[in-house]
Amino acid sequence: MDLDKLNVRDFLEEAAARNPDQPFLIWQDEEQTYADFVAEVDTAAAVWRELGVRKGDRVAFMADNSPGFLHAWLGLAKIGGILVAINTGFKLDEASYLVEHSEAVAALVDPRHTGFFTTIQRSAPTLRALSTLGAADSGFTDFTQAMAQVDRAPRATVDLAGDDVISLIYTSGTTGRPKGVMQTHRNYVLTGQAYPYWMGMNKGDRIYACLPLFHINSQAYSTMGAIGAEGAIVLAPRFSASGFWPEVRRHRVNVFNFIGAMAVIMSKSEPSPSDADNEVRVAYGVPALPQDVREQVEQRFKLDCVSGFGMSETTFGLLEPRDVPRKPGTMGVPRHHPDPSVPETEARVVDKNGNDLGPGQVGELVVKNAAMMLGYFKDPERTAEALRDGWLYTGDSAWRDEDGWFYFVDRVKDIIRRRGENVSSLEVEQTLDAHPAVRQSAVIGVPSELLDEDICAIVVPQPGQTPTAAELIEWCTRRLARFKVPRYIEFVTAIPMTPTSKIEKHRLRSGDYARGERFDIGEAATRLSSSVTTGPTRSSEEA
Repeated sequence: MDLDKLNVRDFLEEAAARNPDQPFLIWQDEEQTYADFVAEVDTAAAVWRELGVRKGDRVAFMADNSPGFLHAWLGLAKIGGILVAINTGFKLDEASYLVEHSEAVAALVDPRHTGFFTTIQRSAPTLRALSTLGAADSGFTDFTQAMAQVDRAPRATVDLAGDDVISLIYTSGTTGRPKGVMQTHRNYVLTGQAYPYWMGMNKGDRIYACLPLFHINSQAYSTMGAIGAEGAIVLAPRFSASGFWPEVRRHRVNVFNFIGAMAVIMSKSEPSPSDADNEVRVAYGVPALPQDVREQVEQRFKLDCVSGFGMSETTFGLLEPRDVPRKPGTMGVPRHHPDPSVPETEARVVDKNGNDLGPGQVGELVVKNAAMMLGYFKDPERTAEALRDGWLYTGDSAWRDEDGWFYFVDRVKDIIRRRGENVSSLEVEQTLDAHPAVRQSAVIGVPSELLDEDICAIVVPQPGQTPTAAELIEWCTRRLARFKVPRYIEFVTAIPMTPTSKIEKHRLRSGDYARGERFDIGEAATRLSSSVTTGPTRSSEEA
């Protein structure tokens, strides 16, 4: 296999040539064959050209799951454009940073975000072309309408190489500003080829994709996995607890990806005689489920739950093998490509100096494989920190057993894992510290009933000030995406600090400090139904 020539355009077109009349995209009650899907992708590519987009240009998408998203994205990829997918829960400042940092030349947004992008365009000198998936406001092109009118005459083919960037995946970072992971055509094709192998998929199998297309999971695993299996992607607007199983049954789904919160919701739902009435064989998700939850889901719905470890920086990593007895709580072993000519994945646990640690010793997990990022966009310092001598330093602490199975311990960096999203504690702290009644804040993750974490903000008020928890929540809600807003607010007189004036977060997590009164804002402040629409990614995004 020539890794240098792998690209998503050829990957899709070759699958379509072999299966022109087979369904590829299923959306609600509509099915689109491979041939029809590729025709829509070609048309979208023509629209991007008409809008002035060229190879290497970044294009911001802020849109929910829909067929139009897939057509536009893969049309962009066909001409060598680069997707910058923005979380649809972001507020103006958050979205603006991604557009400006990526130097996006165009944007495609849902109609409800046009106000954002009208404002963003005033401060983003590179942003020229604005379009919508739906009725367009003044200054925006209706992308769907443009597809119906564009000249579809064949155009010169753009040369695409394996190392060409296909997507910038922005991840949370401890600096408070997201990092733009440069993912390549080669990595997405390798993932699409390997995902069916990992999941034991058959040709023609159907993948249910309810996690958002602005995350790497749905981009690389669901979309590319469907192409690799020469099967179909059953696309849903979002995760719906009440609609999930009816949709899965109706469309005869064989595989789906999940985040921990989804599995907990399934396990706690009212049992039904029809629970096992489905064609799902395997579900892949992170983090590893507690053994009792896993067994309940597997037995009740008659499927196999597989856990692993991946990141925005690498779609390979670790995976539980499906052909040997499982070990509770593990992330699995290195996951490989089915073609032996592709370099195998390696994984180690190292100390702070990069020296290997033995079984049972906790250190940082580092991996090496054929599907790693090129680096962080416009960020050579953090690229050098993450990529060293061909190894990706994950920022997660782990240990391995004598058999080479790996186990997650904690995050080396201050990232909070909430409802499938990664939240930078520093970003939330900076938002709270900007409140006139706040002298200092520290933000930590605390255990959640949904397997990941809730956000707790520990706040020192300004002398003479008495901010309320509700006041601070309202302040954050106006400035941050909903999933970043703290659930708990705790008022204290002082936050423990190191001699070098750094917050002692380990003491905050252990409760070893002068505690104050903690207010539980409750789930009403964050509305789980909205948060679960976001997909998994870590330290980056977990995949």
